[in-house]
Amino acid sequence: MKWNWQQPDWPDFRWNGAALAALEARFLQQSGVMIGVVKHLGEKDRTSVVLDVMTDEAIKTSQIEGELLNRDSVQVSLRREFGLETEKRRVLPAERGIAEMMIDLYRGFADPLTEDVLSHWHRLVLSGRSDVEAVGRYREHEDAMQVVSGVLHKPTVHFEAPPSSAMADEMARFLEWFAASGPAGTAPLPALTRSGLAHLYFVSVHPFEDGNGRIGRAISEKALSQAIGQPSLIALSQTIQRRRSAYYDALEAANKVNEVTDWLVYFAETVLEAQAHSLALIDFLLAKTRFHDKFRGRLNARQEKVIVRMLREGLDGFKGGLSAANYVTIADTSRATATRDLQELVAMGALGQTGTLKSTRYHLLIDAERPSSNIAAPI
Repeated sequence: MKWNWQQPDWPDFRWNGAALAALEARFLQQSGVMIGVVKHLGEKDRTSVVLDVMTDEAIKTSQIEGELLNRDSVQVSLRREFGLETEKRRVLPAERGIAEMMIDLYRGFADPLTEDVLSHWHRLVLSGRSDVEAVGRYREHEDAMQVVSGVLHKPTVHFEAPPSSAMADEMARFLEWFAASGPAGTAPLPALTRSGLAHLYFVSVHPFEDGNGRIGRAISEKALSQAIGQPSLIALSQTIQRRRSAYYDALEAANKVNEVTDWLVYFAETVLEAQAHSLALIDFLLAKTRFHDKFRGRLNARQEKVIVRMLREGLDGFKGGLSAANYVTIADTSRATATRDLQELVAMGALGQTGTLKSTRYHLLIDAERPSSNIAAPI
């Protein structure tokens, strides 16, 4: 079987633009909503949104590749990059590296994508790693670069990339295509189309020994940001990670042909879902601010500690709801005190209650209300 790069039409991808037209229009409309919402946030809320989205993306893009990072360490590293006060915490190279790549992507979204940028990102993604020979440069080994799964003696090969000897030429051609397909390029493409093609093209070349997925997703986000003229703040990796197997299945199906309509439709729908998730996250963060304002000075130290813990769960909430036993553990208090505290929180409207007896669960009563000013303005 020939892979996509072994076929005579590589890398002249083909697709049905009509199948993407409605998705492209929806992306621009939702981008207008996002821009309007972020524009009308106060500085503190805007910083909170940026930090939360970037933290989630740093963690999830690593988690897709099986690397688990500490959220607090990633956020501390991001806060330091923004010049904000942080706790005195030692941040490991992996957390610091991915945070710095996210900052570089955020601040330099409009800059050209070059070999130097990719090399810098690769060094950041592999910070602290000593098992990779070629760090900050394209792979050089003679062995075939394969994506495999299954047992060692009988692996399943999902993809085999071009040989290392072809990397310089392949990547020069990729970077030339990325520049030409941008908003100011000689052959500009619509946002979702360019972003999806960039991701597929890059991971098909697979230029580095490791880190290609994380860098490929960063390139996709760079393409989206360039399309709307500002950082996209789209929860792309968050959304991909939720259905990681579907992501890998779509990539595997696309690496055998250069007619890529199915891949582009999948990727476009994923971006739109990620965009909606980001808007919901902004709504949640604003509601969280209103929640704090409403109950400031009315909670005791135990209640405050538990509420903060529940809010940290974000959009997905405290899984299954908070139980009295959870409260006892988090607040480090007695059952009787926990029951009294919970009843007070329900009475003041901070928590809602469902179930009875041992099945009683408590949920935050947060009302998400988006600012109305100019939120539907098109780009």
